[in-house]
Amino acid sequence: MKYQSIFRELNIKKQCDKYGVPLWQCPQFLFLIMGIMVIITAIATYYIGTKYIFDPRLVAFIVLIISTILFVIGFIISQSFERLAEANKIKSEFISIVSHQLRTPLSNLGWAIEVLMSGKLGKTDLQQFEYFVILRENIVRMNELIKDLLMVSRIQTQTLFFSKKEFSLVDLVQELIQDFKVIAQASNVRVIFNQSKNIPLIFADQFKIRQVIGNLLDNAIRYTQDKGEIKIKIEVQGNRVYFAIQDNGVGIPKEEQKYIFQRFFRADNVMKYQTQGSGLGLYIAKSIIDKSGGKIGFTSQEGHGSTFWFTAPILKTKV
Repeated sequence: MKYQSIFRELNIKKQCDKYGVPLWQCPQFLFLIMGIMVIITAIATYYIGTKYIFDPRLVAFIVLIISTILFVIGFIISQSFERLAEANKIKSEFISIVSHQLRTPLSNLGWAIEVLMSGKLGKTDLQQFEYFVILRENIVRMNELIKDLLMVSRIQTQTLFFSKKEFSLVDLVQELIQDFKVIAQASNVRVIFNQSKNIPLIFADQFKIRQVIGNLLDNAIRYTQDKGEIKIKIEVQGNRVYFAIQDNGVGIPKEEQKYIFQRFFRADNVMKYQTQGSGLGLYIAKSIIDKSGGKIGFTSQEGHGSTFWFTAPILKTKV
C-alpha cells in the first residue's frame, strides 16, 4: 500500500486530472521541469567552474550551493501552484454542489408559479399575473445561469463528455435562426444566412455545437443596435467547415479583446446596452470548440461590430 501511494504521487497525469488542470499548469509537472533545470544548471556550472577555478572542492561547493538554492525556489513555486490548484478545485466543486442544490427549489418555485398563473387555485387579476410573469422570467434566467455554472464546473474538472456523430451544420443553423426569429424581429435585427453549395457533414457533439452557435447568435442579436444586420456564413476550408457570424453592433474595445474568452468577463461598452449576462457564454463556447478539435476566434472594432468564427472537422467529403 505504501509503494502504491508513492507511485500514485509520481503519476503526473493522475495528479493533473485530480486538480482538473492541463499538464503545463500541474504542480508536479512544474516541479519535474524545475528538477531538470536544476540538473542542467548544475552540470553547466560545474563545466564552467572547472575552466576558471582550479580547486575542485570549491567548484563542487559552488555547484552544491546553486543547486540547493534553485531546488528550494522550485519547491516553493511548485507548492504555491499546488495550493492554487487545490483552491481552484475546491471552488469548482463548490460551484457544482451549490448549482445542483439550487436546481430543485427553483424547479419547485417555477412549478408553483405556473399553477398560480393557470388559475386552478383561484382567479388572479391582471397586476398579479404581471408579477407572476416577472417571477417566471427570472426563474428562467436563474436556470440558465445554473446550467452555465455546471457546464463551467465540468469543463474545469475535465468531466465534460462529448457524444460525437455526423450531422449537418447547415440544418442546425437554419433551425437556430428559426428559434431566434421572434427575438430578432423584436430587436429589429435582420439575420442573413449565406452558405456554399455541398457543405459536408461535420463530426462533433451536435447538442454542444448547437449551444455554441446559439450563444454566438444570441450575443449578436443582443449587442446589435436597432435596424441591425447579422450575416451568417458557412463554407469549406480544407478538411474543415468554417462558420462565421458577423454583426454591425457595438463591437469590442481593442484593449479588452484579449480577455473576451475568459470566465465572467464582459466588456465595459456592452454593459450600457445589456446589463444582464454572466460572462460565461464565450468561455464555454471556446472550451467546446477546442475539445471538438476545431478553432475559434474573432475580429472586432468598437462601434462597427464583430465577427466570431469557428471551424469543425469534416468526417466525409459529401453530404
